Amino acid sequence: MLIASLKRLEDTVAAETEALMAHRPIDQEAVNRRKSQSLLELTRLTRGLDPDQLDAPVIDQLLRLRGVLERNQATVGLHLRAVEEISGIVADSLRDAESDGTYSGHVRR
Repeated sequence: MLIASLKRLEDTVAAETEALMAHRPIDQEAVNRRKSQSLLELTRLTRGLDPDQLDAPVIDQLLRLRGVLERNQATVGLHLRAVEEISGIVADSLRDAESDGTYSGHVRR
C-alpha cells in the first residue's frame, strides 16, 4: 500500500515536470490537488512507522521519488525565474511607455 502511494505521487510529479519541460499546458490546480491528496495519504500511511524498519523496496521507491522531486524542483524553479524575468521586462516596458521622462535620470530625445 505504501509503495503504491509513493508511485502515485512519483507519477504525478513526473507528469508535471514533463509537461513543464515540453511547454505543454497543464491544469496546475488539478496537479496540486493530486499532490496534496498523495501527501495526505502518505501522512496517514506512515503514522507510527519506524523508518529503521523500512524494507528495501520501500527505500528504493523513496529514493526514486526523491530524484523525481529534485528534478521537479529544478524545473519549477527555472520556470519561476523565467516568469519573474518576463514580468520585470513587461513592468519596465509599461513604466517606460507611461513616463514622459520628467523624473528620469536621463534625457529623452
